[in-house]
Amino acid sequence: LPGCTVFYPSDAVSTERAVELAANTRGICFVRVSRPATPIIYNNQEEFTIGKAKIVRKSDSDQVLVVAAGITLAETMKAADMLAAKGINIRVMDPFTIKPLDITAVQDNAAACGGRVITVEDHYPEGGIGDAVLDAVSSYRNMIVRKLAVNAVPRSGPPAELLEMFGISANNIVKAVNDVIKL
Repeated sequence: LPGCTVFYPSDAVSTERAVELAANTRGICFVRVSRPATPIIYNNQEEFTIGKAKIVRKSDSDQVLVVAAGITLAETMKAADMLAAKGINIRVMDPFTIKPLDITAVQDNAAACGGRVITVEDHYPEGGIGDAVLDAVSSYRNMIVRKLAVNAVPRSGPPAELLEMFGISANNIVKAVNDVIKL
């Protein structure tokens, strides 16, 4: 919807800020939250702005930008630790809002990672983070975007099993990073 704001907070702190911002924003707002408990990423004083992403992990040798939110940000942080143990660094971005997306942050960080981007979301591939990121980098040459998303009808079950089943777990992120690095 035109003029709609879509928040996708990743922990309790960012969820509280998203609700506060939504309550004080004109127009339609949607706050998408994950069902399972997620680790606290941000301190209580962290400031959030509509349309401004957070880089939650960064190094000078990042090979892939991974954009994730909600439970998939927690999975991405686990994957980053697993990859770092093997000498592979990734940059991790929390978009905070999908609409508006921080287009400049996506473009700049994607370029800094050699044009390799993976999006991970607990959502269908259509109309989510992946599509927003694809739009952001569509006019750039030599960009590769791989979308990890829920590609089947969701069902109930233990969160860890569902993340694995739908291909959005830390293990699947590690595999996707290794695949994208080879391209």
